[in-house]
Amino acid sequence: MDKKRLYHIIEWLVALAACAYLIYRLVIFDDYASLWTSLAGMSWSQLAALILCVALMPVNMSLEAWRWRTLLPMSWREAHRQVYYSKLAGLITPWRLGEYPARALLRNEWAQTLSMGAVGSATMTFAIVAAGMISLGLLGILGSLDPLVNGSYLFLVLAVLLLLLLALFFAPRLLHRWAKVSHRLIIISTLQSLVRLACWCVQLYLVLFALGAISNLQSAIFNLPIYYLLVTITPNVPIAEVGVRGAWAILVFGSMNAALAGVLLWVINTLLPCLIWPFLRKK
Repeated sequence: MDKKRLYHIIEWLVALAACAYLIYRLVIFDDYASLWTSLAGMSWSQLAALILCVALMPVNMSLEAWRWRTLLPMSWREAHRQVYYSKLAGLITPWRLGEYPARALLRNEWAQTLSMGAVGSATMTFAIVAAGMISLGLLGILGSLDPLVNGSYLFLVLAVLLLLLLALFFAPRLLHRWAKVSHRLIIISTLQSLVRLACWCVQLYLVLFALGAISNLQSAIFNLPIYYLLVTITPNVPIAEVGVRGAWAILVFGSMNAALAGVLLWVINTLLPCLIWPFLRKK
């Protein structure tokens, strides 16, 4: 069997496994009644917010394609194809470790793709942690910092931030054998990551508003980056990801409907891209 045919088989096995997992998640979800009640009771403004959130899904994916083709120059269509497919692979691997190997599978350039994938993952994580730390600091100054994210947790987040800074600083030297990385490229990727994080925050705010899970706009603005910080730093695997997101949403936003918002946003930004990939694949 030649390598091209083998890669094609692996590509479809990953896609089928991801579809099976998504079906499993939808079958075992036990709160459809609450979700339907929340959706049925929406006003026109809340429904418009939910529709806008769904409409931002391709924007979110395009921002990731933009980040990816900045790290590895390619066409927009190819960048989208790799980004959408990596969603499938990330879904069925611990800590989404399969995303960049899946892109390497489509490119058939493993060393360069995985090296740039490491840079892209580090810049995205750095953007999330930095924005979350700034929000935590501002909430602390305002005197409303939650005790559950105080003390030792802040030191953990600070340690992660410093490790990421060191990794990104030495990345050009460490990865020079496999990829062309510069500090300028790292800065650009980090700024792009902040733009994508902003898109996530807008989407989450729209879902929270649609489900009536927020009452204070100012508080929500500070809490949105903190939510993504907590979700990112908390160890989890995809099979438990929905539960983790829901638990942190309740803690940060103080509403049971916030848990439903976390689940709904997961469906919008994970389920929908997985369904779109078959239309982008190469024949």
